[in-house]
Amino acid sequence: MILKIRAAGEPVLRGRARPLTPEEIRRQSTQDLIALMRDTMRDAPGVGLAAPQVGLPLQLAVIEDREEYQKDQDKEALAERERKPVPFHVIINPVLTLESAADVEFFEGCLSVPGLVALVPRARSVRVECLDEKGESKVIRASGWYARILQHEIDHLGGTLYIDRMQSSSLSSMDNFARYWRGKTVAEVKRLLP
Repeated sequence: MILKIRAAGEPVLRGRARPLTPEEIRRQSTQDLIALMRDTMRDAPGVGLAAPQVGLPLQLAVIEDREEYQKDQDKEALAERERKPVPFHVIINPVLTLESAADVEFFEGCLSVPGLVALVPRARSVRVECLDEKGESKVIRASGWYARILQHEIDHLGGTLYIDRMQSSSLSSMDNFARYWRGKTVAEVKRLLP
């Protein structure tokens, strides 16, 4: 079963999600939710999905950046974004620490803001303390695109969308992104924008 992804404008995307207890995490209903979120993320397809995006104000997100999502992308673009495959995993009750300034910009999209992308500044490296799908503590250190995914999904848990952080003049439809901006470096894009 695929869950309905909520679109910008729905109140659940703007509220603060509540933490889960280890007991709640281990419940079958939560384990079933994680599996449904994984399937929904893959069906979209996306690289992350937070519980508020499926209508549940819980501090839970699933993440996976599959190798197949990167196969048709330019190697230079992947290198510039520091993008590598990330295996499926779950983050619950995450606490994010930025380990660098929010000074790396790339185009970002969101399953809750379909059809649009924009340049979004993010920290290049982060540390995340969280619980996993078993309710066990873990620490994630990430850089590059993986750090961006983590920041994006954790933003959802606090009621923030990428459009709150974007460079507004860079907002583009996916069609126009493919037509005008894909394949250009961020520096080239910024030179061409008003």
